[in-house]
Amino acid sequence: MLTLSVLPDVLGICRLWPREPIPSWIDLSRGFFTVSRTMDELSLVVHESDIPPDATHEWPFHAIKVEWPLDFSLTGILSKLSSILANANISIFAISTYDTDYILIRVSDLESAKRALSEYYIINE
Repeated sequence: MLTLSVLPDVLGICRLWPREPIPSWIDLSRGFFTVSRTMDELSLVVHESDIPPDATHEWPFHAIKVEWPLDFSLTGILSKLSSILANANISIFAISTYDTDYILIRVSDLESAKRALSEYYIINE
């Protein structure tokens, strides 16, 4: 059985123009952040207190981490998590790293998400 952990930071998701530089207002010493650039956008997930008021963003979110390094041969983990949460009418923002997956849940939906996921997973806080 997989274990999930709720990360303590309150996060925000920002959208910038694709050619903008990675902003200096990101505090790189904080626990969780991610930067993704595509041809269409620069997306940031950062601590909510780092976000300037004029930035295009959505917040507040908590991240739920899938514990353990996940082998690349494993399939369906995000699919199962997102299905459980979709059935509970909870939207997610998914992030994958080399070792694992994270799902961002709105703070207002966190308790409902934990209840829905606890039927299938161990949840650490």
